[in-house]
Amino acid sequence: MIGDIVETKQCQLKDPMDLFHSGQVVKICAPMVRYSKLAFRTLVRKYSCDLCYTPMIVAADFVRSAKARDSEFTTNKVGDHPLIVQFAAKEAQILCDAARIICPFADGIDLNCGCPQRWAMAEGYGACLINKPELVQDMVRHVRNQIDNPRFSVSIKIRIHEDLKRTVDLCQKAEATGVSWITVHGRSVEERHQPVHYDAIKIIKQSMSIPIVANGDIKTLKDAENVHHLTGADGVMVARGLLANPAMFAGYEETPLKCIQDWVDIALEHGTPFTCFHHHLMYMMERITSKQEKKVFNILSSTSAVLDYLNNYYGV
Repeated sequence: MIGDIVETKQCQLKDPMDLFHSGQVVKICAPMVRYSKLAFRTLVRKYSCDLCYTPMIVAADFVRSAKARDSEFTTNKVGDHPLIVQFAAKEAQILCDAARIICPFADGIDLNCGCPQRWAMAEGYGACLINKPELVQDMVRHVRNQIDNPRFSVSIKIRIHEDLKRTVDLCQKAEATGVSWITVHGRSVEERHQPVHYDAIKIIKQSMSIPIVANGDIKTLKDAENVHHLTGADGVMVARGLLANPAMFAGYEETPLKCIQDWVDIALEHGTPFTCFHHHLMYMMERITSKQEKKVFNILSSTSAVLDYLNNYYGV
């Protein structure tokens, strides 16, 4: 919680842009509702993840409510960096106020311009912002003007338009206003499971001079390397692939037992709620358990039952 670390005045912050200047493809854990919280970020960082995002936080709630701040955002002083906090926002000053609150504890913010969920778009958040480039510019400009720390990054995450010229225009306008990098999910708002348009990400990358991160359907380290070669992107962002195998960036084809043991240790240390603890294990064990084992494991209803199961069947 912010309250837990405020006494230290400053976490050990890092400049995320250093990663993009390293010459290596930056490996990134995506913002995932309920899942990309501190315990899971701690796990993937052990397995070669370079940069982590928080789940999306509604900026207006975060600014208005101390309770929202404590429940939505948790970090620690040392290991949880570099860290990007993703906000949903539609007003420049609200985003700025949220950025100012978070600035001492995180290394940058990201404006969500890609969430296609109906509730988000109905509220004016998420993917509807790709149709409002001037508003995106205004929000980026406000944060740039009001945050003193030049190392604090301001990025955006977008989906693409059917007419790619509009996406390139949006990206160039954001770049002109001082955005640090842009993450491109290579699908339109309407597309869900259709193939990702990596060719579109390549065109965007060729049209920009700031880093571009590719997102969509990356499930293995080999996928990540292929997408980098296909698009020229400076980084790759992974969501479901990391849920299924938090060790994928370290080159593992499936979740190793050591990673499952690490998750148990980290989750218990962080006091992770049972549902979240269990769901992560269900994802991690998807590829290494039989249908029959899944039936048994997925209906376990307590931490002790899960620990007994892992010990009896896997020696974890």
